[in-house]
Amino acid sequence: MSDSVKKWYVVRAIGGQENKVKTYIENEIARLGMTDYVDRVMVPTEKVIQVRNGKKIHKERVYFPGYVMIEANLSGELPHIIKSITGVIGFLGEVKGGDPVPMRPNEINRMLGKVDELSVQNDNFSIPYVVGETVKVIDGPFNGFDGTIEKINEEKRKLEVMVKIFGRKTPLELSYMQVDKIS
Repeated sequence: MSDSVKKWYVVRAIGGQENKVKTYIENEIARLGMTDYVDRVMVPTEKVIQVRNGKKIHKERVYFPGYVMIEANLSGELPHIIKSITGVIGFLGEVKGGDPVPMRPNEINRMLGKVDELSVQNDNFSIPYVVGETVKVIDGPFNGFDGTIEKINEEKRKLEVMVKIFGRKTPLELSYMQVDKIS
């Protein structure tokens, strides 16, 4: 049956139990020997940074709470088997008693593209400034002053800007959002 067309479907799950439902579906499919019908079961997540007690913590958060994506050929008893799994509410887009509705190709590409984009989003953040560049302070008590970037702290996303105040150079620690490039 592996030659038949597999499509993406959305399984509605109890909120907060998406990963459990994913595991239950995978285990049940394997137990019944129906792995030919199901290619992938996926819970899209995004990486987020939370600050707790002054420390940054990287966490993964479910991107579509209450939904599990499944790429499968839903024929025969498979839809009923998936619906009977603990934590599964049903399929998205189905009519009462009708067949599950597959996702459109553009929705799948957007979803998969979004998942891929989220996994690398944090890693390739570029610093918009360079040491020695002249910038204008646009926020805070020194709004309107021009200064030169002395240091860049990538971890904190802060800049050390040397500003002339009353004829003396004074270092300021500012975030990227508090300064603007002078064109």
